[in-house]
Amino acid sequence: MIVTIVRFPPADEPLSIDQAREAFAQTAPSYLEKPGLLWKAYLRADDKRTVGGVYWWVDRASAEAVYTPEWHAGVTAKYGGEPTVEWFETPLVVDRRFSMIRTQAPLESVEG
Repeated sequence: MIVTIVRFPPADEPLSIDQAREAFAQTAPSYLEKPGLLWKAYLRADDKRTVGGVYWWVDRASAEAVYTPEWHAGVTAKYGGEPTVEWFETPLVVDRRFSMIRTQAPLESVEG
């Protein structure tokens, strides 16, 4: 399993939480069908200008299929600067929803 943290360059102006939610809602549906994505959480930092996301992937190949050079170019054009993507191997996840400690991706994620 892999977790990525993506950060976008700070916005010129602070974003209210409602503005951030509205902006995120525009892209959220596109992640419902991403192969290998278990979940995504959108982020807005305390500075109210830096945004990003945390993604939990089944494997690195699934994440790499999203973070292509074309993705980087599109995000750079949209936000005015290169995003950063941090990669973390995820050897263990505490999943309170199912009272489980996971050492591998949930099977239902790879079937969907």
